[in-house]
Amino acid sequence: MSYHHVDPETLDATPDRPCVQRSISDACGLEKLALHQYEVGPGEAIPLAYHYHDEQEEAFYVTEGELHVETPEREYVVGRGEVFVVTPDSPQFAHVPEGGVETTAIVVGAPNVDGDAHAYEES
Repeated sequence: MSYHHVDPETLDATPDRPCVQRSISDACGLEKLALHQYEVGPGEAIPLAYHYHDEQEEAFYVTEGELHVETPEREYVVGRGEVFVVTPDSPQFAHVPEGGVETTAIVVGAPNVDGDAHAYEES
């Protein structure tokens, strides 16, 4: 058995990200679940690119602020206390637009697979 009690604020930020990402799953050695806290400022994004996943499902839970999620059909605005869920093969780009407010979100993805994300280019 193994248990972890983690304060995400004490974790180092993941380098080379467009916003502050703290990997709870890495800190706990989780292999089947990706769990991250993001602090996203105006003009910043969570992902490295507009993308989709082959297998991974994702849920974005906004704890502070307002997260915008672009999809091919429309842009969603996810407020504090709300959750936005993305299923496999569904392109998305989560960000805070210029003029937006500092936003914190907990993002869960499963399965935790490397190489599952693909850049999406709108046609």
